[in-house]
Amino acid sequence: MKTALIGGIGNVLLGDDGVGPYVVRLLEALYTFGENVEIIDLGTPALDLTQRISGVDTIILVDCVATGYPAGTIRLYRKSEILEETPSQRVDPHSPALSQCLRAAELFGSAPENVLLVGIVGKSFEPGRKLGAAVQQSVAAAIEAILQELQQCGFDFEKRAIAQKPGIWWCEAELRSIAVC
Repeated sequence: MKTALIGGIGNVLLGDDGVGPYVVRLLEALYTFGENVEIIDLGTPALDLTQRISGVDTIILVDCVATGYPAGTIRLYRKSEILEETPSQRVDPHSPALSQCLRAAELFGSAPENVLLVGIVGKSFEPGRKLGAAVQQSVAAAIEAILQELQQCGFDFEKRAIAQKPGIWWCEAELRSIAVC
């Protein structure tokens, strides 16, 4: 049986950096998935991410990215693009280093076949800040990108008749402004 992992990466206490966990918790509140799909808030993983992705057929990660694009822009990165990235010097033990983790999984023969990173451009990363308006407005499109990838890879999901409470304790008030709710 094929398996998928949908993971949110980011620090929920640092403004827009928390968009990954925000998206996956909202996704889980709005949809149901087959037993072969795991949804998890990965927080700020380091090289232990290799263990989480090893042996999984499809991984979809959601994370805040820094690019020259405006805040809220969604950029989709495929496995080949991620592996092209030259690993830079790690400045802290929580840098996800996705390319390093994928390379390690490749070395062990357990790398996922399908990899998608849903990158959402952030703007504010100050401690105690909520998600910025531009990032909030991109959440529905990020969820749509995740669902499209799942569908293309042959995984089942269904919209819940009644959404569950997502447990987004760090910015519950923002949920009222999200169109997908």
